[in-house]
Amino acid sequence: MTSRDPAFRCAVASGLREESAAGTASTVRAFLLIENTGPWGADALRDARLPDGLGSAVSRAAAAAGVRPLLVRRPDRTTHDAGIRVFAAFAHPARPWLESTVLADPHHLLELDLAALGQGRSPGLTPYDGRLLCVCTHGRHDACCAEQGRPVASALAAEHPDATWEVSHIGGDRFAGNLLVLPDGLYYGRMDPPAALLVADELDAGRLELDHLRGRSSYAMPVQFAEIALRRELGERRRDAVRFASRRRDGEVTEVEFDVEDTRWQVRVRSASGSEPLQLTCRATRDNPVPTHELVSLERQ
Repeated sequence: MTSRDPAFRCAVASGLREESAAGTASTVRAFLLIENTGPWGADALRDARLPDGLGSAVSRAAAAAGVRPLLVRRPDRTTHDAGIRVFAAFAHPARPWLESTVLADPHHLLELDLAALGQGRSPGLTPYDGRLLCVCTHGRHDACCAEQGRPVASALAAEHPDATWEVSHIGGDRFAGNLLVLPDGLYYGRMDPPAALLVADELDAGRLELDHLRGRSSYAMPVQFAEIALRRELGERRRDAVRFASRRRDGEVTEVEFDVEDTRWQVRVRSASGSEPLQLTCRATRDNPVPTHELVSLERQ
């Protein structure tokens, strides 16, 4: 095993090599968020202080259902419910939805209909009319997440206390601070407090901030990149203005079509792995190539 420098910070290294964050969001549609004030171990759910091996059992059930389980907590570590707050989110690209409930007993987690959630159907919770701003602060997984994420979570909590949660590992440590917006499934990276507050303000106005957008989790990474490239080209920030139409892949090139109002646009993206393996996270034990996306063409149809 290669010896690693404990002072290495993956987010700093990624920034220095000017790596693009566009098209790097985890590909997830179904999320299960479980309130847990911590502490969080390296594997948050399995290491959580839940009784009777419950964390591992929920992790297995979620994996079987195609659901991403995450732990959440308020930045001040307080809880406001007489039980465990749970959120179920489905990040459909056109019709995202969010539900919630409070469980009196953590064992009730195993009674949730995760199979329904994974298929985009209600698991039987209560519709939640709101947005969640989930900032990764999972320092035991990656130091950058805590160092970059906590100031962001504090700033958002001061302005948006009901919407803001700290969240366990969501992917892309090297883009910390990372923000996941649910139920839309929007991933933002390289957040600092001013940028995060701008993202929240733009969302309230029905717009997307594009400079820090990593992608929409309901899409494959090349499609994420294509949407961001098209929005930047058109200056189109309205949240629902760009509608996915089709995707076709031919080797390294993905051809994506979107509708913007009455116009169909075709975006072609070449995706590849970088040639030089690098240390991509603070805790990585081996080097990996850096995935890259390149805009090949953008045409009006």
